[in-house]
Amino acid sequence: MKKSAVIVLFLAAALNIAGAQEKKQIVKTGLNFGPLPVVAYDADKGLQLGALLNIYNFGDGSNYPNYNSKWYFEASFFTKGSQLYQLMYDNKELIPGVRWSSAIVAQVEKAMDFYGFNGYETNYQYDKVEAGKNGDSFIYTPFYRMSRTSVLAKTDFTGHITDHLFWEAGYHASYFKTGAIDRANINKGKSEQQMFPDNQMTLFEVYKLYDIISEDEADGGFSSEVRLGLVYDTRDKEGAPTRGIWAEAHLSAAPKWLGTKNPYYRYSATWRHYVPIVKHDKLTFAYRLNYEGTIGSNAPFYVLPYITVMGENSDRDGMGGYRTVRGMLRDRVVGLDMFSYNAELRWRFVGFRLFNQNMAFGLNLFSDGAVVTRKRDLSMPDWYFKNGGESRNFLPIGDSIRSKESLHVTVGAGLRFIMNENFIVAFEYGKPVSSFNKNSTHYMQDGPGAFYINIGYLF
Repeated sequence: MKKSAVIVLFLAAALNIAGAQEKKQIVKTGLNFGPLPVVAYDADKGLQLGALLNIYNFGDGSNYPNYNSKWYFEASFFTKGSQLYQLMYDNKELIPGVRWSSAIVAQVEKAMDFYGFNGYETNYQYDKVEAGKNGDSFIYTPFYRMSRTSVLAKTDFTGHITDHLFWEAGYHASYFKTGAIDRANINKGKSEQQMFPDNQMTLFEVYKLYDIISEDEADGGFSSEVRLGLVYDTRDKEGAPTRGIWAEAHLSAAPKWLGTKNPYYRYSATWRHYVPIVKHDKLTFAYRLNYEGTIGSNAPFYVLPYITVMGENSDRDGMGGYRTVRGMLRDRVVGLDMFSYNAELRWRFVGFRLFNQNMAFGLNLFSDGAVVTRKRDLSMPDWYFKNGGESRNFLPIGDSIRSKESLHVTVGAGLRFIMNENFIVAFEYGKPVSSFNKNSTHYMQDGPGAFYINIGYLF
């Protein structure tokens, strides 16, 4: 179940909360179906519309609130031009002692965010983007856009080593088709003043011209990748944990002999900790530390934004956005190596039964952050930065030499609706700390902030 039924549930819950007292949870058994329309909002992609089917199998209920298996289907569209198709399957009992998780995710993005590499070293001209939106000049927004079609497929296996230590092994295949924006589509229906001129280059095209994005990788390609990992997991429950540790380490290899167009080798490490402050799931402090690294001196640009994931979920796109750093521009922090953190205080302020379901509402306060720790080469001629590239019909990247990269930090708050400990709808708003200080050299470099409606806890 997901997203758009939330309003109906909220209204129904409001009629019951006043006299409701928290009772012992109902133990769910058998199959639970959730066909729903998708109505959500993501500041990076726009309004999302579509349909989904979520199927949980709780078996005899002995593992509740954890499920035995789950199917997830989705087809949805975004008002900013993206399309998303997902099929996920997670089974803990088909293979004795082994968890099997598979997924295929396809996305079509005609105007995907592209803010360059190395964080603050690539300047984001927020003032000119806003002026363009207001019709004061041609729109700058397309300068920070590119097109991308991606298909990601994976199958992962997880097995016990000890009670809390697990091995992971999987195969991941991906296909990317990348390129410049379609100017005819971008300019359709706009006045001459608002159009993005044909003789102006986008940041993606500038990077191609100077071989920052090489010819071999500029159009995307196929990747064939094997992954190995270790997991340490002492969580009390998976969907909405309130105590325990969940730590992972992964190695990913995509060699040429396995069919990869542009070979690469990467590693990742993630530490998550859930600390109960008030018992009975009332108040929890949770934090996540993540490091994504590249083995060697290079990796194709189209794989760098992804956060490595094995198991139930699929790879997360971008340092910035709902699944990584809330409130920051999507893909704002991209480099060979990246560090990120998330810290939040989770308060479940009411729990009750409704429609034979276990319901709860929660509030959270959070701070997220990310930084490029090893940079991708951005070598370009000095004249480009001194003259703003105007002699070559480029939009200027900045008025001066690049800023020094440092930690990008956001803060925010959110509301969550929780049903049966697994179906969780999130309403969150995040804002970059740099946007509060107009005198900062990084003012608005991470955007003005963003609002999200999505599912689940971030981690």
